[in-house]
Amino acid sequence: MARKAANDIDFETALAQLETIVSRLESGELPLEEALKEFENGIQLAQQGRERLQQAEQRIQVLLQKNADAPLADYQGNS
Repeated sequence: MARKAANDIDFETALAQLETIVSRLESGELPLEEALKEFENGIQLAQQGRERLQQAEQRIQVLLQKNADAPLADYQGNS
C-alpha cells in the first residue's frame, strides 16, 4: 500500500491510516517483517498527529492572547 509523504496528509487522514494499522497489528495475521513496517509507519503517523495537535494548540493560544477578553461560545456555523 503506497503512502503519501507524512507532510502531505491532513490530521484526519493520518488518524484513519493509524487506525487501520492498529487493526492490522491487532489481528495478529501479519508476518513479522510486515508487522514491523506497519509499526514503524504507525509511530511516524502518531508523531505527525502529535505535532499537528501541538501546532493547533499554539494557534489557539495565540488567538486567545490577541483577544483575551473575547467570550468563548459554541460555533454556530453559516446554516
